[in-house]
Amino acid sequence: MKIALDPYMFRTTPLLELPGLVAGLGYQHIELSPREDFIPFFRHPRVDTATIRAFKGALASAGVQVSSLLPLFRWSGPDEDERQAAVRYWKRSIEIAVELGVTVMNSEFNGRPENPSISEAQFWRSMEELLPVFEREGIHLALEPHPDDFIEDGLAAVSMIHGIDSPNVSFLYCAPHTFHQGGNMAEIMRSAGDLLTHLHVADCFDHRASSGLRYITNPPGNRVRVHQHLDIGQGEVPWDTFFGTLRELEFDGIMTVCVFAWEDRARESSLNNMAEILRRTADWAHLR
Repeated sequence: MKIALDPYMFRTTPLLELPGLVAGLGYQHIELSPREDFIPFFRHPRVDTATIRAFKGALASAGVQVSSLLPLFRWSGPDEDERQAAVRYWKRSIEIAVELGVTVMNSEFNGRPENPSISEAQFWRSMEELLPVFEREGIHLALEPHPDDFIEDGLAAVSMIHGIDSPNVSFLYCAPHTFHQGGNMAEIMRSAGDLLTHLHVADCFDHRASSGLRYITNPPGNRVRVHQHLDIGQGEVPWDTFFGTLRELEFDGIMTVCVFAWEDRARESSLNNMAEILRRTADWAHLR
């Protein structure tokens, strides 16, 4: 199993210094999420070939690998020009992954929850163009349902991935989205089975608690998706169920720490979450 760090809380650290910082925190793997100087949110990648080569050198010097690239594009949105642009951005991002020697990418379904049928049609249109590229380049894509995407439910996401029916596409379970996915963590993980190859680890509170009044917005009924990305143990994610089900399934994929809430204590947070994961997986016989 690879334990990776999403270094979003360190996004102001210069790219070439990032591998050394991550290594100093005890991680051997980076999940490279959107950065303005690399692959920004929803826009064309910024990194050039010379920087990619220099970054590879920095990674090698630090003894760190990029476990996965996480681009986010509007490839399922209702606007066709925007969708076509997203496909172009995806193709360049795949080229970057190949240049880096990275074989795993992960992302979200995107689209709009208030218009799921059009969003799904746009998703399939994008996949028809991109899936052959993923397969040709040997890139594995892990997809997650995300709050405010056209697929938010965990079981629905697993069903969609079955429908894609490609050995290059699998399922990512994001722990801080547990309650937006339906709250049925073990059922979703077991339903995914071998398709479960990737995890995002952070804690959150159950927004459905107190008769749906845990978080109050005005006007009432706003379609907001409130959740947090906290340290393990600071919220209400059932971690015994999380790690127990993964142990049952003999999970051996990528487990990424993606805490965003504590930029003022980013180093301490990263260290503590790594220690907690190691403690909870110490008796996983299949990892020995």
